[in-house]
Amino acid sequence: MEPTISSAVPALPLYCIAESSFPAWRDQQTATARGWLDAAAFRPERGRWLLLPAEGGGVTAAVAGMGKSVPDEPGWFWLAAGLSDRLPPADYRLACLLDPPAALLFSLGWAHGLYRYQRYRSRADAAARPRLLPIEGVDQRYVAAATSASGWARDLINTPANDLGPAELEQEAMGLAQRHGGELQVVNGADLTHGFPLIAAVGQGSPRAPRLLDLRFPRPGRPAVTLVGKGVCFDTGGLDMKASAGMALMKKDMGGAAVALATAQLLCDLDVSLDLRVLVPAVENSVDGHAQRPGDVWRSRKGLSVEITNTDAEGRLVLADALTLAAEDNPALLIDFATLTGAARVALGPELPPVYGGDRQLVAALQHAGQSLADPLWPMPLWEPYDDELASRIADVNHAPAGGMAGSITAALFLRRFVAAPDRWIHLDIYGWNQRERPGRPQGAEAQGIRAVAALLASRFG
Repeated sequence: MEPTISSAVPALPLYCIAESSFPAWRDQQTATARGWLDAAAFRPERGRWLLLPAEGGGVTAAVAGMGKSVPDEPGWFWLAAGLSDRLPPADYRLACLLDPPAALLFSLGWAHGLYRYQRYRSRADAAARPRLLPIEGVDQRYVAAATSASGWARDLINTPANDLGPAELEQEAMGLAQRHGGELQVVNGADLTHGFPLIAAVGQGSPRAPRLLDLRFPRPGRPAVTLVGKGVCFDTGGLDMKASAGMALMKKDMGGAAVALATAQLLCDLDVSLDLRVLVPAVENSVDGHAQRPGDVWRSRKGLSVEITNTDAEGRLVLADALTLAAEDNPALLIDFATLTGAARVALGPELPPVYGGDRQLVAALQHAGQSLADPLWPMPLWEPYDDELASRIADVNHAPAGGMAGSITAALFLRRFVAAPDRWIHLDIYGWNQRERPGRPQGAEAQGIRAVAALLASRFG
């Protein structure tokens, strides 16, 4: 939402100063301000800030350090996120001139840093927050829509599994449909077992029934785009059960679904003219006497038989059936999001999701869109020689090669088998989480890929 600006007290100017320009800027300040800067031993290191006193008391301005140089455009996002997270409550106006892309990212970052998840707090933090006056030339409608989408995805990922299972995820999708004139169909029970056997197999060990959510925002005659999001609401690992440390964050294993739904919300809020579809296989990978076993073989919706080599590699199974359904409509573009492999984190860490696709130029365009909006992604290869790792002695394919080498790549190669047109398919292996507390990045859910994908779709089809 746009900030509510107080009219009683003038907004404080907020100066963002690099080390190279600090001496000249300091010399232009009042004697009181110079004395205060010196007394505080202020140096404009990245993220450091200070309030400047007025001659007769009170506060006259705020200064924030930018480090040794002016940040690149994505750097403005995280600088602003850290400031809105830590500056005291007041109205601020940016007192330095930024080019339009940097100004947009500063506005987005500021809003991003205000996020808090407080659903379970007995006493929610009701303290006032710092507010930024709208920066001239920045599309405030876009800032509000992107911030709302990111916040919703983070809320969903942060919600523990006892309050967000397959049924609750269905209700979230229904709410999105109702807000934007969409249509939701839910496939469950015998229809799921017969039509989507891999989704049913993953969810059959849980008392919380699996289902496929099929959400449409029809615009006949417009380009058809389908988003698919992995909706594993909790992942025990199944019979190949995770250790407690590996299971601790598995409420976030529906992060792909959260991001897919939030991306659809952003596209709807921005009125991007698409014939849009969202598919979410919503399951819980749990353990009882009905749970699938290592060594089982299941026939997928596409007809390929799949040997189950590790029940903890369940995400690619539910995506396989959903991708098959998506491909049956021959969309102009098919994009899936999934918290899929630990191998992706080993390769690129938690902040840089790998992206795969059959068209390198399309992947490069997505990467460029993400770079311009502080939503980074990194292209990874669909390395053909590794496809042999998916061979099975008894079935058409095994879904999780032993050994763990190139695990993110082999997972993408497995998914590719269920896509009819790989040159019109993109796969994002996101993490969806901040491992540690940092300014503007509280430990907990992080929404990855929303701004990048929405920008790509808007530029290509909108």
